[in-house]
Amino acid sequence: MTAMITTEHSNAQDNLAGVVILAGGASRRMGTAKATLMLPTDEPLLNYHVRHALTLRVPVLIADNERGFEIDSILTENESQSSIIHIADYKVAKSDEKNKTGGALVAIASALQTLITLNNLAALENKSLLQSSWLLVISCDSLIPAMDLWQNLQSSPAQAEDKKIICLADDEHLYPLLGVYRVGIEPDLKAYIDSGERRVMSFINPVVQTVQFLKQWQPLTNFNTPAEFIQACAALSDLNTALSREI
Repeated sequence: MTAMITTEHSNAQDNLAGVVILAGGASRRMGTAKATLMLPTDEPLLNYHVRHALTLRVPVLIADNERGFEIDSILTENESQSSIIHIADYKVAKSDEKNKTGGALVAIASALQTLITLNNLAALENKSLLQSSWLLVISCDSLIPAMDLWQNLQSSPAQAEDKKIICLADDEHLYPLLGVYRVGIEPDLKAYIDSGERRVMSFINPVVQTVQFLKQWQPLTNFNTPAEFIQACAALSDLNTALSREI
């Protein structure tokens, strides 16, 4: 499935090329894949993220470690402005115990390569625009809607040339799987993975810029147990209720 990479933003730094939803984690403490967790509204978590990502009108990539998680047919029927594509993890040419696949970076690398392929198939002339565009990364241990995350990450001031990743951060942690990656970083990420590395922080530290975590988002992310997921769902309900009252 192919799609033209489009954006409503005129500034090249603000271009969004696509969204990748990281849904392939083992989730041992949760006891089940987080992507299949059911929200109180009877909506699977993966469908929740896809539904919100579709509002950005760019390709939505699902990195589920080839588990084949299904998407609600209602969502797939409304792809007039964007595509929903399941992608396989990037695999090194020579796989061995050291260079085995797995982890968030191989999913992100595959997503970047997919966007480049879509760009080539669409025969866009302005390749430099794609290279300066962003891939929005969303992990399945969060309930932050894609549009809200994207808008918040854009609040970062103009980036220096060496800052190619922007992610959320609080006073103690970075959240590299809730952020944006420049499409032009793909060759560096590929070389890093091919060298046998998989550590996220080692790769992003030299090129990352952070945006402060919104206080109301803290309860919505980083859930790893059933109890934490229940708390996150309750926090989301409270937040939505508060927002509806303001409207």
